[in-house]
Amino acid sequence: MYKLDYASPIGIIEIEGSEHFIASVIFAEREEILNFPTYDTPQLLLNCRKELDEYFKGQRKDFSVLYKLEGTMFQTSVWQALTTVPYGKTASYKEIAQQIANEKAVRAVGMTNSKNVISIIVPCHRVIGQNGKLTGYAGGLWRKQWLLEHELKYSFDLD
Repeated sequence: MYKLDYASPIGIIEIEGSEHFIASVIFAEREEILNFPTYDTPQLLLNCRKELDEYFKGQRKDFSVLYKLEGTMFQTSVWQALTTVPYGKTASYKEIAQQIANEKAVRAVGMTNSKNVISIIVPCHRVIGQNGKLTGYAGGLWRKQWLLEHELKYSFDLD
């Protein structure tokens, strides 16, 4: 596995993956870039960094990089459902539970959401409480709010 850092407006994002797939896109919770591109950095990681940069510049709302999420059937169904929440929109944990035909699994959906390691690309930040309030985000609620406001700001420009 290779690593590559991206300095986003809301902190350093560490991209990890191989020549074949992205394995994680997480907030590194550090101030300095440690993982620079090298001669053997896979093109896929460079493409992921480029797509993240376009996202943060308001030029991209969908990602094309290949990623691989590993988990149970339930977890993968939740993560797949997250990818259907459109840019600039939100869904509740209950709506995601209903979408995967497991209406009573609202808490499990929330727990699975918190285990998503492909931040932004698999948009767990778009899931909010049924009452419209922001609830947990592994990257911090302030980042979740920033991402939602960012997408709202650019949602009309990209259609």
